[in-house]
Amino acid sequence: MQIFSTYENHIYLEIAISNLEKVGIKKENIYAVPLDNREESRKIFDTLHRSDGISLIDIAMPLATASAVITASVGFELKWGPIYWGLIGAVGGFIIGLLIRLFMVLLSNKKQHRLKGKQSEVILIVECDETRGEVVEKILWEHFALGLAKVIKS
Repeated sequence: MQIFSTYENHIYLEIAISNLEKVGIKKENIYAVPLDNREESRKIFDTLHRSDGISLIDIAMPLATASAVITASVGFELKWGPIYWGLIGAVGGFIIGLLIRLFMVLLSNKKQHRLKGKQSEVILIVECDETRGEVVEKILWEHFALGLAKVIKS
């Protein structure tokens, strides 16, 4: 039987391996394989099939609305009138808000390369008898395995 588990690269992994050796699992039957986690920059614009949950117009729309109201109010005094000045204010406010949000996303993008939450960094593979399978599984869960799978050989 093979038991696969994933861990963060942490001291609990070392403790789990030493506890497995204490219950009679040989070193030759324990394999720890480090993973290469992806560290790539986010895409700024979403596609139809992938979205990162960041909205670029959440600042642009309220700023466009506020700018349209203010410039339309002032537009009563100006030559082109309130409708043209309201449209000019809406477009200008939207562009300013969009630029502010793009600037914020690009700054935070440099700081965040990894995904939020816990990530698997090591796969631990343990080969054992089916009689020891539950004990091994219990040890791995007690030492904060992120995930676990069993494969029974025929």
